[in-house]
Amino acid sequence: MATLPVYDRAGAEVGQYEIDPAEIAPTVNKQLIHDVVVMYQANRRLGTVRTKGRSDVSGSTKKMYRQKGTGNARAGSRRSGIRRGGGHIHNLSPRDYSYRLPRKAVQLATRMALASRLADNEVTLLNELTASEPKTSEMAKMLRALKLDGQTVLVAVPSYDVNVYKSLRNIPNVSVLPVAELNALCVLRPKRVVMTTAALDVFRT
Repeated sequence: MATLPVYDRAGAEVGQYEIDPAEIAPTVNKQLIHDVVVMYQANRRLGTVRTKGRSDVSGSTKKMYRQKGTGNARAGSRRSGIRRGGGHIHNLSPRDYSYRLPRKAVQLATRMALASRLADNEVTLLNELTASEPKTSEMAKMLRALKLDGQTVLVAVPSYDVNVYKSLRNIPNVSVLPVAELNALCVLRPKRVVMTTAALDVFRT
């Protein structure tokens, strides 16, 4: 059982939150987390790479010189990949790198990722996070109070709040997501994860 301090927006400790990381994920399977993170990274690839093969480069297809009698090695097209100005051997062409792992495996990896962040004491809990209007300066002040300014931070909220989102989106290296949209990659990438107690309650259910 882990006891996490709960802070307010001024950075003062206002309570404690008890949670067992094993409740979220009984074990942490590093291989599963790795596989899911690699999947997300592969799915983000554009796949627009393009190089020219021997059929794409300009140049004559005529045999360079006769087969025998010159003393040189046999040679055909001057567009061959072993010649200067020739095409690439096994040239790259646009392709789709995306693939999917089983849905339950992806969901389990997300829970394992957050459980590992909790076990490593890399989650900061807030008692609440609301905004009556978009105000980036207020959110920046909150991050400074929590000693998180300048770090990569993921802010997880119970549900989408347009004012909170607009207040945080202009701060460098800070991202905000509802807990329903969390995945293993976005949980593991930042240095710290900031969650409200309500968001963690939603994630546990």
